[in-house]
Amino acid sequence: MGARGKSGDGGGEARSGPLRLCAVSRLSLPPDELIRFVAAPDGTIIADLARRLPGRGVWVSATREAIAAAVRKEVFARSLKRHVLAAADLPAQVERLLVKRLTEAVSIAKKAGLLVAGFYKVEEQLDRGQVAVLLHAAEAASAGAATLDRKFKALLGGGDPTPLIVCELTGAELSLAMGRPNVVHAAAAEGGASQRLVAQARRLRRYRRGEAPNAPKPAPIAPDRGQANTGRANTGRANTGRA
Repeated sequence: MGARGKSGDGGGEARSGPLRLCAVSRLSLPPDELIRFVAAPDGTIIADLARRLPGRGVWVSATREAIAAAVRKEVFARSLKRHVLAAADLPAQVERLLVKRLTEAVSIAKKAGLLVAGFYKVEEQLDRGQVAVLLHAAEAASAGAATLDRKFKALLGGGDPTPLIVCELTGAELSLAMGRPNVVHAAAAEGGASQRLVAQARRLRRYRRGEAPNAPKPAPIAPDRGQANTGRANTGRANTGRA
């Protein structure tokens, strides 16, 4: 039986940890619901998705809308109390980085021997009960995807398979990640790399759709890597064949 993916973001970015202040909404949120930004030596604002870059960070809710608001309202300059350059296309830059992280996660799962590609190979793995994550190209034909989705739902015992179905990559992006042409459908077996793949897909999906998690109650904000706080918390698919 295929494993059911875990809900938290993977790749060493656990949901546990001190809450951080969103510089736009002024809400205290878990780090996995935010994106950290730092100023490069030349003052350019860059996204620190891995949360490892040095310097004082500015945390913003992990949605395209929130980051666009941060640029528009000059939130980075106010939070860092210095002149910085936040590019107008920063939301698009962040989305490209999130897509890259997802394609890398797919590639890692492929190298780990967890992924198969092709409609009939995926269907065969589903019949064997060896699928933990289902992947469709964003432009995959609705009929083919729906057939596999139904089998996957049955495999999960009738539960909602949506969190474990990844549709965030185009066919070109999925093919590049898999190292083979014309990938439309793929499936991943149980494994840590598959869980990380789901986590990165969820992060990109949330960013694009602007899905806001339930706002927590106000809580003390931990300093960013020893730096001062920035403030106090308040409260379908189109055409393509079966490949």
